[in-house]
Amino acid sequence: MSTPQIRIKALEDVLNRAPRFVDPPSQKISEYFGANVFGEDAMRMFLTEDAWYAVRQAMHHGNRIDRKLADQVASGMKEWAATKGATHYTHWFQPLTGLSAEKHDAFFEPIGGGRSIERFDGSMLVQQEPDASSFPSGGIRNTFEARGYTAWDPGSPAFVIGRTLCIPTIFISYTGEALDYKMPLLRAIRAIDEAATLVAQYFDKDVAKVTCTLGWEQEYFLIDKALFFARPDIMMTGRALFGHIPAKGQQLEDHYFGSIPDRARAFMREFETEALMLGIPVKTRHNEVAPNQFECAPVFEELNLAVDHNVLLMDVMEKVAQRHDFRVLLHEKPYAGVNGSGKHNNWSLATNTGVNLLKPAKTPKENIRFLTFFVNTIAAIHANADVLRASIASAGNDHRLGANEAPPAIISAFIGDYLGGLLDGLEKNLKGAMTPDRKTELKLDIGRIPPVMLDNTDRNRTSPFAFTGNKFEFRAVGSSANCAGPMTVLNTIVAAQLRAFRKEVDALIEKGTKKDEAILRVIRDLIVRSKAIRFEGNGYGDEWVKEAEKRGLSNIKDTPRALDVWSRKETVKLFDELGVLSPIETEARHEIELHSYTLKIQIESRVVGDLAQNHVVPVAIAYQNRLIENVRGLREVLGSEKAKKATATQIRLIEEMSDHVSAVVSLVEEMIEARKKANALEEPRAKAIAYCDQVKPFLERIRYHADKLELLVDDELWPLPKMRELLFTR
Repeated sequence: MSTPQIRIKALEDVLNRAPRFVDPPSQKISEYFGANVFGEDAMRMFLTEDAWYAVRQAMHHGNRIDRKLADQVASGMKEWAATKGATHYTHWFQPLTGLSAEKHDAFFEPIGGGRSIERFDGSMLVQQEPDASSFPSGGIRNTFEARGYTAWDPGSPAFVIGRTLCIPTIFISYTGEALDYKMPLLRAIRAIDEAATLVAQYFDKDVAKVTCTLGWEQEYFLIDKALFFARPDIMMTGRALFGHIPAKGQQLEDHYFGSIPDRARAFMREFETEALMLGIPVKTRHNEVAPNQFECAPVFEELNLAVDHNVLLMDVMEKVAQRHDFRVLLHEKPYAGVNGSGKHNNWSLATNTGVNLLKPAKTPKENIRFLTFFVNTIAAIHANADVLRASIASAGNDHRLGANEAPPAIISAFIGDYLGGLLDGLEKNLKGAMTPDRKTELKLDIGRIPPVMLDNTDRNRTSPFAFTGNKFEFRAVGSSANCAGPMTVLNTIVAAQLRAFRKEVDALIEKGTKKDEAILRVIRDLIVRSKAIRFEGNGYGDEWVKEAEKRGLSNIKDTPRALDVWSRKETVKLFDELGVLSPIETEARHEIELHSYTLKIQIESRVVGDLAQNHVVPVAIAYQNRLIENVRGLREVLGSEKAKKATATQIRLIEEMSDHVSAVVSLVEEMIEARKKANALEEPRAKAIAYCDQVKPFLERIRYHADKLELLVDDELWPLPKMRELLFTR
């Protein structure tokens, strides 16, 4: 079958698809939610009282579980998993590839004499030893040093998928360094718990713990599997490297929140059912802005669990999509000319006493508490904007950041006119020396702080970091990202800021300043220091780029340069002092991210060269030959004089196509040479910069000419499904 025939067959297959609706186990979600999770109800049923208590202490207080009790937990967990049909178990972890990983082992163990038993004890539960040599380590481990360990994380419950018991774990090297996303995240959660608890105790001595919460919003595209396999670029890179923008895209704004197509709804229904049975509290689904783009979102959860659930959901979506003859595209920018996809991270802090520390309140005392955590978060963003920018840097997100549907690469915070005015008022009212008269006025001012009601700020979709009522929404995170990366950074920098805040306030109190006065004085200083990061306007506009430059804010547009912040001494010191990343781990992550960027651009470059040389150019020449034969035929029939006028259009097309074909061929050759030069570089940053500056620009230049040829070549001959077909064929 020829390539054009493959395209036609793929389109026919899509049109013949019918929705595949699968009924959930029950009409009531509450009856099957968490059915495949070893949660509290299952633990009460299958664990001894001592084992149950030990797991609870480990989950909520980080206590160690001794070997005897670990054996009891393993036994109960195996019994529960067996009721779900599980025959194998795996330590489920999140290496620095950005995906999840698992190695399955059977419960089965021979005991001789042709007999066997089902075995799973505490040592198997608590620790495994997967081969670490083939996972990214950033130089921490040599290739021949294969040993690595996975260790059980009791804070995230085990679950069953298919016939496998999955145990969430951390992944560390033989020498103890973190080789995953989870370990640094857990360290950052501990750091902010300690720092935020001490600050919260200014207002309530009963606060013993502060928990981070996260609600993510996952955007994605669906593409029929036939079209997916007919597009080598999408199959290999997750995005369409060629394709002329269709006449109709998203400009009519008729897809957003529209009626969900039947096939997509059937897919959503099944993956949501599986997610709910795995304890993932997915609640929302809707069409997104671009055609064939959608979004799902869960209820807020404790941060560690929310991150695990997002990684798990992406895997579930991929598997369920294939059963519905779909493929899920999680790339940040799979199609040019329409919106890309993000993963908005809605982040907040909650105390063990049931208080959301970022929820405005009605009483002055409660609002001082709110302002303390609100202003410290903004100050942390201001002081560490470049680190936050690096946390969302990737080859895919570079296509999205700063485009017309995503926050710009300039990190700023939106808080709304009302809260902005409140902070401006505090800044002005608290200026000047603290004389006895001022102290009296200050005490009165505390009572005058107005009520700050929920939802008194509008939403600003152009802001990378926006306050949205009782949480901050980090909108710049890419759709394919592991939330643990940006959340580790956010928690670390806020923890550092809260530590510094506590130190400043305590120093004032020791000098005789009243507590409330000391708190407000430091808040006022932070408001002044961090004012440059606050921006209420259109983040997409050119005016903001100029304004941001005046304010001294960074505008780092590409990943290799954004990652430079990881090598700064102050960044290394920050993460080391809070116990989140050691200097070795920070350096390793920097190298891994540079290497990942290089490889992704390298793959895209190779795919572009392959498609250009083996698909685009041959079909363009074939059609050009048709036109040439047509011109020759007309000249034979009409004679040279009459044919001259009759063939003018064909000759113009032949010349135009010849120019584009020549451009494609020469640009591909130049790109290959640029790639060879980049590959000769050994230093990771130099290689990444070379790919960014010298190789990547060729992708768009080649695409321009290929897309022009798409418009000129007979539609019947064009080998690749076109953008209009990818976006609108369902």
